[in-house]
Amino acid sequence: MGQLTYTCITSLDGYVADRNGNFDWSAPDEEVHAFVNDLERDVGTFLLGRRMYDVMAVWETMGGPGEPPVIQDYARIWKEADKVVYSSSLAVAGTSRTRIERTFDPDAVRAMKAATDGTMSIGGANLAGLAFAAGLVDECGFLINPVVVGGGLRALPDNLEARLELLDERRFGNGVVYLRYRCLP
Repeated sequence: MGQLTYTCITSLDGYVADRNGNFDWSAPDEEVHAFVNDLERDVGTFLLGRRMYDVMAVWETMGGPGEPPVIQDYARIWKEADKVVYSSSLAVAGTSRTRIERTFDPDAVRAMKAATDGTMSIGGANLAGLAFAAGLVDECGFLINPVVVGGGLRALPDNLEARLELLDERRFGNGVVYLRYRCLP
């Protein structure tokens, strides 16, 4: 059975975007980016909410010969993975290996997990909240930035209750801290 992971870049106060929807404060430096590349290298399928897909779709055209190696590497990871976008309004996917689902169906995700031995990644805080609520997330990782934004889009939804076991931690030169947890039943 496959594993579903949720990894996000967040502020110290738990937001993935500030009140204005900005997340420029979360841009990873080369060290953090290389680490994220290694985290996502084995992802076979990305499950994405519409807004996260819109942000990530730029990787379809990035990674050309003039780009830094860390950018080229992530572009390859993105292009080689399947993508499922959950959107009630997106008419056509603008990226390869992408299909659109109109609604998030926990049973369909369970079936996808059962059909693979690989890693699936869920992206987008709102979509991840649905997966957490359905008991689908096996592991979560947080790249915590040394910034407080005071409000915005939370990395985890209000009223979510979960027991977690710390599996890994890492500190980066720019002050980012990575925490990886297993979700306990």
